[in-house]
Amino acid sequence: GDKWCIYPMYTFAHPIEDALEQITHSICTLEFEDQRPFYDWLMARLIEGGLLSAPPPKQYEFARLNLTYVITSKRKLAALVYDHKVSGWDDPRMPTIVGLRRRGYTPESLRLFADRIGVTKSDSWIDYSTLEGCLREDLEVKAHRGMAVLNPVKLVLTNWDEVMGTDHLEPCTQPALPHPPEGVEPPPPRHFTIGKEVWIEREDFEEVPPKGYKRLFPGNKVRLKGGYVIECTGCAKDAAGVITEVLATVVPDTKSGTPGSDLVKVKAAITWVGVANGVPAEVRLYDRLFSDAQPDAGGKDFLECLNPNSLKVISAFVEPSLANALPDQKFQFERHGYFVADRVDHVQGSKPVFNLAVGLKDSWGK
Repeated sequence: GDKWCIYPMYTFAHPIEDALEQITHSICTLEFEDQRPFYDWLMARLIEGGLLSAPPPKQYEFARLNLTYVITSKRKLAALVYDHKVSGWDDPRMPTIVGLRRRGYTPESLRLFADRIGVTKSDSWIDYSTLEGCLREDLEVKAHRGMAVLNPVKLVLTNWDEVMGTDHLEPCTQPALPHPPEGVEPPPPRHFTIGKEVWIEREDFEEVPPKGYKRLFPGNKVRLKGGYVIECTGCAKDAAGVITEVLATVVPDTKSGTPGSDLVKVKAAITWVGVANGVPAEVRLYDRLFSDAQPDAGGKDFLECLNPNSLKVISAFVEPSLANALPDQKFQFERHGYFVADRVDHVQGSKPVFNLAVGLKDSWGK
């Protein structure tokens, strides 16, 4: 009844609950190793008293997962949420299930991660890049491709009207999934158009190129991926000397996939998005939440280890197929990495919002 105000402590309740629920292997982390003698003692007493039939449950311990650049303490994660250091429990920088899912992590990538790191009784730290590598491996054969320009500058093809016709838009296609898994039917190709003006990455042009630079500079030819070979002729600048347009000419009869298109040799192909049908999009570039590999180790204040550059929101242009993405749909933005349409803020067809899940290769060390 209510005569005694007693609540069994965890050490006492845990083994009894395991016995009642017919648990065979009670698996816990190493800090519970000191509790195992009591666990076994209590099991023996229950058997002696006829309250439990042998064999009893057994407790097994293993080392907890320590992941670099991550904290898993619920108390500390709650502090990040309640102090508004992150947007909520589902912030894509959080190591919560809802956060990982919103970031673009898949169940298959997490299972692969668990398989890869294994189970040990030795305390160790797993590098965060191991987790990222598992996501890349899973999305490589699943994520449809698309082109996006994250730091845009306009490229003007000055002879387009003369060669192709005034205001002409040339249809282009590219595979949505270049290397589908064995036995999987390839999805329909992507469709987009190229015209007189396209958006390119600002870093794809150098007025004075450094040694080994293979992209656009005056006199050099490159291919617009899935489109034409072009030859750079220069650029236009504003009063402050900032480049506002890159200028080039289109080389006729070099459209990708057409006869003779490979007769003009180039050393680089660059991604682009047509000005005529490119779609503005919000892109959120996420990085690791902490700049210290072990942010709460050794008595450190984890809040002082927050990475001030863990989120950068930019305005980008994406090809038309990406605007029709469903929330939570994953893509590879060619050259940039894997992105996911945000589960909360992305609106199909009218408000594209993409989160960076992981880059194409680990660049943290650089």
